[in-house]
Amino acid sequence: MKSQEREELHRTIWAIANDLRGAVDGWDFKQYVLGMLFYRYISENLASYVNRGERDAGNAAFDYAKLSDKDAETAREDLVRSKGFFILPSQLFANVRERASRDENLNETLNAVFRSIEESARGTESESDFAGLFDDIDVNSKKLGATVEQRNERLVKLMNGVGEMRLGDYRDNTIDAFGDAYEFLMGMYASNAGKSGGEFFTPQEVSELLTRLAIGDKKKVNKVYDPACGSGSLLLKAAKVLGKDNVRLGFFGQEINITTYNLCRINMFLHDIGYDKFDIALGDTLTAPQHWDDQPFEVIVSNPPYSIRWDGDSDATLINDPRFSPAGVLAPKSKADLAFIMHSLAFLATNGTAAIVCFPGIMYRGGAEKKIRQYLVDNNYVDAVIQLPDNLFFGTSIATCIMVMKKGKRDNAVLFVDASEECVKVTNNNRLTDENIDRILALCKDRKDVQHKARLVHHDEIAENDFNLSVSTYVEQKDTREKVDIVKLEAELKEIVAREAKLRAEIDKIVKELNDDKGLTPAGAGIGLTPAKPNRRA
Repeated sequence: MKSQEREELHRTIWAIANDLRGAVDGWDFKQYVLGMLFYRYISENLASYVNRGERDAGNAAFDYAKLSDKDAETAREDLVRSKGFFILPSQLFANVRERASRDENLNETLNAVFRSIEESARGTESESDFAGLFDDIDVNSKKLGATVEQRNERLVKLMNGVGEMRLGDYRDNTIDAFGDAYEFLMGMYASNAGKSGGEFFTPQEVSELLTRLAIGDKKKVNKVYDPACGSGSLLLKAAKVLGKDNVRLGFFGQEINITTYNLCRINMFLHDIGYDKFDIALGDTLTAPQHWDDQPFEVIVSNPPYSIRWDGDSDATLINDPRFSPAGVLAPKSKADLAFIMHSLAFLATNGTAAIVCFPGIMYRGGAEKKIRQYLVDNNYVDAVIQLPDNLFFGTSIATCIMVMKKGKRDNAVLFVDASEECVKVTNNNRLTDENIDRILALCKDRKDVQHKARLVHHDEIAENDFNLSVSTYVEQKDTREKVDIVKLEAELKEIVAREAKLRAEIDKIVKELNDDKGLTPAGAGIGLTPAKPNRRA
């Protein structure tokens, strides 16, 4: 999309969201906007696919949207096999929208359509990708209005708003407009939702840095994995950086929050990732990992939740779990951060790279966390630790860091990079520019000492520092305080004191001369300080 078109699309989305949400919190209401956007997307995707096939076969006037449901049924099986789902012509977004303002039962109509789409995939390979996908789009929720009439009125507005978005035509290859609309909505709601937004959305520039760190110089990889995938932004950034066809076996992720899990699957479809090229699982990654049969992964990117509680040593089976047992200790129950690190390491291919955003405390705290760090360093898995600027993420001002892990390192050292100044300020947040990202990547690629920026530290020194992995321990920050020349300052002070003494002497001399002049009143005379002397004649 051209920048002008993108800006126009963003303004339209902003207006729709503000018009529709009313008393509903924006972060809650996003699921309706995104859900309807998804409904429009798959409707147009299917219709365009069928239309292209028919027109390529010589039927230039064919239009799936005008076909009868009865005639369309004959193609159901083939369409489910190729697209993963099926929608009757009468159920297409455009047709339902055209009737919406006259449909007194619009909420029931939409509910039936959503269930029908999900049912179309039941019993097929795409079932898991569509099951429950519309669960969060509750068309009967009181969030939309107190009465059915009010709810339907808002649903009409929602359909019209989404329908009027300029999202392009598939024949013009502008499908990225759907993905751009999704990303703008997520960013808009996250920035307005405070803490909750940051749990589900990784800013695009951070996603870019993480993904490029994990991909390196590779042009093709087997699989990309995110153990805490949220809405899928990191997985899709890999698709964008590499090209989705250069991720041969697809995109894998797991998410514990069902709403965000549904958003992630929607996001995959909106970015034109086929149902057979992604596998997003629902559940707790640490205690119930769902991708044992799919690992190892060549690229792992993740921004797991910071310092959350997990079962830890209260579950006796976890210490024998092959993901955690090598370290001989479990991450603290109140801080699961290093459990995500160990999980990712276990699922990492021998030729792969993992880049994970970390809470800074895990780099220096003692106890079990120190023992896990020692295991990672002793076995030469930590490739780099990068200190990021503060205020990069929605809802937190904490200066996070990135741990880069590899199983096939060529040296027995860890690169520490201080990128805390690599940012620009935008309103209340900091952002990484393309130049910032390029400089960080260059430091990581070169693996050389750069004063105040980067230092390659060998195992023995890290061991001497009690396996502390904080960047500030190894990279000395530049002293930005004004330097003072003490000798010069002392000379200047002596000169000032000398000038002051000379000035005082000159003032005393002038005052004395005035007092000695018989024709003048001494200083202070007549103003209550020194009594005036009478004038005497000789």
